Amino acid sequence: MLKVGLTGGIGAGKSEVSRLLVECGAVLIDADRIAREVVAPGTPGLAAVVEAFGEEVLTEDGSLDRPKLGSIVFADPDRLAVLNSIVHPLVGARSRELEEAAAEDAVVIHDVPLLTENGLAPLYDVVVVVDAASETQLDRLVRLRGMTEEDARARMAAQATREKRREIADIVIDNDVPLEELQRRVKDVWDELVRRAHGAQGSRWPRSSQE
Repeated sequence: MLKVGLTGGIGAGKSEVSRLLVECGAVLIDADRIAREVVAPGTPGLAAVVEAFGEEVLTEDGSLDRPKLGSIVFADPDRLAVLNSIVHPLVGARSRELEEAAAEDAVVIHDVPLLTENGLAPLYDVVVVVDAASETQLDRLVRLRGMTEEDARARMAAQATREKRREIADIVIDNDVPLEELQRRVKDVWDELVRRAHGAQGSRWPRSSQE
């Protein structure tokens, strides 16, 4: 099994890269999706979030109001740390369960938005960073996700810098390109990952870049 950590700044296109890797044959463990599961209605995770932040972070049907919670924590590093202390252990435990269920020769992609921020690079055989210019990230967040520019900039500022992410990368996929070019770059990365999965284990790759 090859354990790959996939990360990138918000709006860089990491979700599209993970989708393309799944099309190639990867097993995807999506930390964001799991983070939603562990705070679903009726879970201990949601109860812990409500205890920490109050019932104002719930919608009328009792589910988590993610935009409301986001507006609270992304403007306050201390409150963000509280949220992370609740959610991250739950996500980690569920991710390990899914990894253990994968085939021995699988390429397992861990889609982890905060891989850099939480110092998780040593957990993976290979770290792939999806990178894009800050202007590209901002445009995607405002135009495609409907965020205000203020909210988008706050989300970006709460994450590691592009330089910090690239420092921990074994492979960088630059995504200031059209989809067709991104597809080509991801296929090249997939071929490399498959070769690594079928080769010698135990050593990290030299840094490379898909540019």
